[in-house]
Amino acid sequence: MIAEFEARILALIDDMVDTAGDDELFASGYLRGHLTLAVAELEHGSDHSPEAVYANVSSSLEKAIQAGELSPRDQALVLGMWDTLFKQAQEK
Repeated sequence: MIAEFEARILALIDDMVDTAGDDELFASGYLRGHLTLAVAELEHGSDHSPEAVYANVSSSLEKAIQAGELSPRDQALVLGMWDTLFKQAQEK
């Protein structure tokens, strides 16, 4: 189930590549890394729900923000895109 959900989100990211601007391309690439890492961590546990994926990616992003990896503008862009992608993946 977790791999299928990850694949849905990655497909959504791939679908936007042709029409995305620089900001969206940055955010989607940044999210792809956090998503892949979060799913890899979850595969070793027992909770493979979409909510666990959301929580792990959100936690990973928060750590990156606290470490100063993203400007305030990029934070808003990445977090907004993550929320949108998650909601779209749940609807599929």
